[in-house]
Amino acid sequence: MAPRTNDGEPERERPASLPAATAPVTETASGEAPEAAPEDAEDTADASDTEGSRAAGSAGEAGEAGEAGETPEPAAAPDADADRVAAVRRVAAAGRRWRSVQLGACAAMLAVGLTAGAIALGSVRDGGATPVAATAALSPGLLAGADLSTGIASLQAHLRDQPRDFGGWATLGLAYVEQARTQGDPSRYPQAEQALERSVALRPDNDQALAGRAALAAARHEFGAALAHADRALKQNPYNERALCSRIDALVELGRYEEASAAARTADERRPGVPVFTRYAYVHELRGDVTTARRVLDQALAASTTPGDIAYVATQLGQLAWNQGAYDTALTHYARALAADENYLPALEGRARAQAASGRRAEAIQGLENVVARFPLPGPLVELGELYEARGGEGDAAKAKAQYRLVDAWTALARANGVNADLDTALAAADHGDRAAALRAARAEWDRRRTVHTADALAWALHVDGKDDEALPYARQATATGYGNAALLYHRGVIERATGHPDEARTHLTAALKLNPGFSVLGAREARSALKTLEAAK
Repeated sequence: MAPRTNDGEPERERPASLPAATAPVTETASGEAPEAAPEDAEDTADASDTEGSRAAGSAGEAGEAGEAGETPEPAAAPDADADRVAAVRRVAAAGRRWRSVQLGACAAMLAVGLTAGAIALGSVRDGGATPVAATAALSPGLLAGADLSTGIASLQAHLRDQPRDFGGWATLGLAYVEQARTQGDPSRYPQAEQALERSVALRPDNDQALAGRAALAAARHEFGAALAHADRALKQNPYNERALCSRIDALVELGRYEEASAAARTADERRPGVPVFTRYAYVHELRGDVTTARRVLDQALAASTTPGDIAYVATQLGQLAWNQGAYDTALTHYARALAADENYLPALEGRARAQAASGRRAEAIQGLENVVARFPLPGPLVELGELYEARGGEGDAAKAKAQYRLVDAWTALARANGVNADLDTALAAADHGDRAAALRAARAEWDRRRTVHTADALAWALHVDGKDDEALPYARQATATGYGNAALLYHRGVIERATGHPDEARTHLTAALKLNPGFSVLGAREARSALKTLEAAK
């Protein structure tokens, strides 16, 4: 299972979702910025984050209910999820009516504050030039809107008139990072890099661009560089929210969990809010403290007012519930997320996963087909392929292979645009591709960072390559923090069985199925089979 990320959260310095891509503004030799390139023809109005770095479920396929371990919650009726979404929308609409006047007044005050900030920063002299503030480029209403293509077009127009706006270039760079991540299109990362370089060239130590570089490095899975950029940004501005969050992310993805916990506490002291709350929760979940993680996410949801924040936090709660085998609770959270944003891809993927785990595989397949048709990312591609395999109908084997081949295509595209995709490669290829390539990728990723997820990927790649004795220490390390993840427990149990530790194997296979009996449609089936064999051999 791939680690869960906070990549889907709305940024605080750009619009919340990412429609059609546009080319970056590039200054000509005369110093003028050319006209913005036309938008791509593809329809991306439904864009949202589905990158698999910590999304609770790149291996979140469904399993069969009712065998070995706790029985999943009862399956909902076919229209239950639609009813959930409709009910949440009715309640939310009532709440919005009384909040609208208050929010309007706050927006007006924010607009005044941002305009004043722009005037103040615009008067700063830098080597005879006049950099201006990023806030001059976008209005508060546009920043809170759902149409990022409009925001990018506005920024491009602004930067043609004000090509020395270092803040505007930083904001544009962050917008491209989000466009790449939410559309699953790594080709946008070079555009983001170009815009951020322009910002740094204009003002080398501006914290906006440095924080943007941290976000870009994290999106490319260059977590050491992300940490360095975040630290530089925080040296300039200790309260930069994006830098504070990127620093937590980098430490988590480097496996430095104690430091990540300290960084989360610091961020909570300096900039409490939804982005920090969700990261604080994940740090606790990794250490096995699900109670605190759930409580913090509940607080984050209570503090959420925008549709983007509500969709994001409710999906995080859904992922946490699914990871604990509470499928009906997960579906309720996904319904709330989709009531806020009906096209939020992580919620659509999570709902399909919970449906499959509840025995509603036809709905799950239909949902995942919809997701991968727009955004063919490794996690949902593997999930859909395994559901095809489990269904076993005419043509399903070919359909499954087609999904796995698309993972290879995405990996090639990612690497061509500077993304380190070794973890994605290792996880998918170990079960459905080139086992030797999976092992090479897992070893390379382990050399770069030591996390529970890279330990698990290396252990499993070694196992499928027949190196179980070498795999066992990594499998044990993957579960050492207390992180409750059924896929990791399953992998450890299988490896313990292969290395002649039947008692330990029974313990961990049973724990996996008790925690989340539908963690994987194929993995759960194999876990039950292995347990039956172990019991028979007693």
